[in-house]
Amino acid sequence: MEHLPHLVAVNVGRSAPLAIGDHVVRSGIVKGAAPGPVAVGSTGLAGDEQADRVNHGGPYKAAYAYAREDAAWWEQQLDRPLEAGAFGENLTLAGVDITGARIGERWRIGSAELEVSGPRVPCSKLGARMGDARFPKRFVLAGRPGAYLAVVTPGTVQAGDPVAVVHRPAHDVTVGLVFEIALRDRARLAELDPARADMNPELLDWLYRAA
Repeated sequence: MEHLPHLVAVNVGRSAPLAIGDHVVRSGIVKGAAPGPVAVGSTGLAGDEQADRVNHGGPYKAAYAYAREDAAWWEQQLDRPLEAGAFGENLTLAGVDITGARIGERWRIGSAELEVSGPRVPCSKLGARMGDARFPKRFVLAGRPGAYLAVVTPGTVQAGDPVAVVHRPAHDVTVGLVFEIALRDRARLAELDPARADMNPELLDWLYRAA
């Protein structure tokens, strides 16, 4: 199993106070692994809560996935272990190249079908979660953003479930390419045009409103 694409952990958490410098905000970024099956609905996972639904919730950001391999890379950079959910992800996956996943790609996990809707954009809450205000900048430079997911078919997921790609669009616009161009090189925005038909309205607006 450990060599096959699979779900390592399902992570959920309630909104709670989070200190960012001298300020305290509410955030759902602190999550823990759920012990059994978790229901996945159209706007998120049962037992999970997002305090900022403008930037971290809604139908096109119903769940956030991060690769165990990327977390392991960060463990080397930070010289400390990172538990599942350390990046605020709902789904910790292994054997899945999330950065290389195409926009509009669909995965079957458990009885749910999920669609890759875009990369995660780091904010100060991630810096607070990692104990380093500079971490969001490091996150951008590393180019390992993880992916937001929309729910195509609700269902249940649990640790150990295989991850199967059930649809892969014909274009080559990946999560990593969107992340790189949007945050580091908007002069290359035209490279994303082949995927416009597979982009949700929120991603389209974010990418092209400032073009």
